[in-house]
Amino acid sequence: MNILQNIKGDRTIWAIVAVLAIFSFLPVYSASTNLVGVVGKGTTLGYLLKHAMLLLLGFIIIYATHKIPYRYFSGLSVLLIPVVLVLLAYTLLQGKTMSGVNASRWISIPFVGIGFQTSTLASVIVMMYVARYLARNRKKKILFKDSILQLWVPVGIVLALILPANFSTTAIIFTMVLVIAFLGGYPLKYIGLIVGMGILVFALFILTAKAFPDTFKNSRIHTWVSRIENFSNANEEDNYQAEKAKLAIASGELKGKGPGKSVQKNFLPQSSSDFIYAIIVEEFGLIGAFVLILLYLALLFRIVIVANKTETIFGTLLVLGVGIPIIFQALINMAVAVGLFPVTGQPLPLISTGGTAIWMTCFAIGIVLSVSADREAKINKKKKDESPLDILHEAIG
Repeated sequence: MNILQNIKGDRTIWAIVAVLAIFSFLPVYSASTNLVGVVGKGTTLGYLLKHAMLLLLGFIIIYATHKIPYRYFSGLSVLLIPVVLVLLAYTLLQGKTMSGVNASRWISIPFVGIGFQTSTLASVIVMMYVARYLARNRKKKILFKDSILQLWVPVGIVLALILPANFSTTAIIFTMVLVIAFLGGYPLKYIGLIVGMGILVFALFILTAKAFPDTFKNSRIHTWVSRIENFSNANEEDNYQAEKAKLAIASGELKGKGPGKSVQKNFLPQSSSDFIYAIIVEEFGLIGAFVLILLYLALLFRIVIVANKTETIFGTLLVLGVGIPIIFQALINMAVAVGLFPVTGQPLPLISTGGTAIWMTCFAIGIVLSVSADREAKINKKKKDESPLDILHEAIG
């Protein structure tokens, strides 16, 4: 009871997150049989317990974060940007491999045995930093030359360090930064200029990587270039994952085969992470697929409500900056599973396995709840300070 009394913020967001987390046990337990039976690693119960521990830690992160006054995240973003740059540079340069596969997006957490994807931390910190800049300059005339050093150089360096190993995350962060910049009142003509510069830098990167392949030894450029080529070529037969995902979705029909009865989980790589939505549709059918989409849309709706009710510009931009990417990532994951997007490697938030993705999603949700809790505390304080005559006056007039 004491724990429930200490939980603050939007109760609907808490409920949606809890429902998604609890539901995730079914597809994770089912899909983990692929890792046990095909790969021959661990047990299904072991994977389920690991997922449970990651979610438990995730909820601890939400609880701890939502207790921090959200105004502190403004200064925290400035302090953490250099830390993020160091982590990203180290991640890119280490040339790490896992089971013979390029894993340059990850670093290992000592004594824990869990990989940490530094780009997921960077995505949250960058959105906090952008929200801070836009809020502090809301009432000023923004000059492009001034914003270059204060805003776009830090953001650009972060994106440049993520790009060689993780194009999809780079694209999501860049898109979300532009969206928040637009919502924060950043001049539209400057946004267009930044988009043009971004496209130019990306084209130069591709040409350089093609001309001098040894320059980016630790990058995954060939992986995501081949994924885009496979997706654009309708006759390409090498897109194995996408084809198996489509087969899983098609066989789910309206009501699905039932929990744990997926067949394609035994053939689909990353069935418990990147392609878990395909397994969900196969087991729970079109009905389950739409219910899951509605849950994410309900979460988006509550995030927008929290942002709209927040009294400060920083609070509003902060909520939108860290909250909207969660839904955006979910939609991209689903779009990949149904064949609308090329394979991106983006997990389904709060559903897919993986420590870093769960933790950073929970960190972002904790920030949203921190903003919501602050407004809730102010309302309660105002009610407490009001005299009976004030309450009667408000009721009458």
